[in-house]
Amino acid sequence: MQLIDALSEIASNVDQPIFAIDGPAGAGKTTLAQTISLALSPHMSTTVIHMDELYPGWEKAIGIELTQTLTWLTSCHKARKPLMFSAFDWHANEFSAPKTLPSTQLLILEGVASAQIAIEDSLATSLWLDLDPQIGFQRVIERDGSTISSEMKQWLATQEQHFARDRTKERCEFILST
Repeated sequence: MQLIDALSEIASNVDQPIFAIDGPAGAGKTTLAQTISLALSPHMSTTVIHMDELYPGWEKAIGIELTQTLTWLTSCHKARKPLMFSAFDWHANEFSAPKTLPSTQLLILEGVASAQIAIEDSLATSLWLDLDPQIGFQRVIERDGSTISSEMKQWLATQEQHFARDRTKERCEFILST
């Protein structure tokens, strides 16, 4: 509960706060985002956006397109504008029609590369969920099935390169282990 209290304090002292929850695949970022959103929702309106909705597929998931989308979404949130974006349809391997989410008081970005340095100045805080990548790999395979095993093996390398280049863990304000 101390974490929720700290996040509640941060959110109440920042205009249009944005939280980013980052860390390796399978660390529990989605669960933490839901927990924070539920805990703070009696006090403020919240929106959670998952990076899985924003990645343009496996090959170029973490790149300029994701950075541009995050920059757009954070600027819209700060300006109290609705958040408009196209979510990636993993089965069709393409983006769906654009959707619009209403402006809320708190935006939570969740997933690998959500706390990237390009949007750091827009974040009220950032959280890192620490987990051995191999354990994360096993959790993802248990959750999503072995059919994505080869993609996930490549993803481990992709996320590790991103984290090293972006110094994500070192820059996050909160470091939690799962």
